Amino acid sequence: MTHARFIAEKLLQIGALAINTETPFVWSSGWKSPIYCDNRKVLSHPYIRDFIKSELCNQVFEKFPEAACVAGVATAGIAWGALTADQLKLPFIYVRPKPKEHGMKNQIEGDIKEGWETVIIEDLISTGKSSLQVAMVLREAGLVVKGIVSVFEYGFPQAKAAMEEAGIQHYALSDYDTLIKYAAEKGIISNENLEILLKWQAQPEQWP
Repeated sequence: MTHARFIAEKLLQIGALAINTETPFVWSSGWKSPIYCDNRKVLSHPYIRDFIKSELCNQVFEKFPEAACVAGVATAGIAWGALTADQLKLPFIYVRPKPKEHGMKNQIEGDIKEGWETVIIEDLISTGKSSLQVAMVLREAGLVVKGIVSVFEYGFPQAKAAMEEAGIQHYALSDYDTLIKYAAEKGIISNENLEILLKWQAQPEQWP
């Protein structure tokens, strides 16, 4: 079993996948989705969490060996970023969606040094908008963003195009296609729902 399928299996095992084709979930982007993948549940399962942490570290080590800093995306990417940075013994920072309205009014939390080659750790990539916003904030602060590693991605062409335009490499441990096809193989979702989910992936912004 590939690592992508293993992670998909574990996500299904802990109930991280929710499907509702009748009453879609609404994302912050405004898109409506018949599926919701809650990777945050993994944090409550130590052995699965440890495996994913190790895989994130492997990706950073192999794809970005020059990385001098790990950045988490608030909020879901903070835990994975901190775990990864701790294992790799690298500095860790995280980026808020917007600057705090009190105190130091920071948007980037943690000590940074201009020129640091930085890898962003994200929980999940959907449209890619929030991750690219973080990359922009880090670049404006003088850091060199080398790429993004995420636990999961939906594989939308819009996100891929945006990443390429921004000059950012992205690697995901598991993905939407692997997850739903494995779920169909195991009888967790019906063939009818599989067809609906594949159609939604092709045009998510037009979902009713």
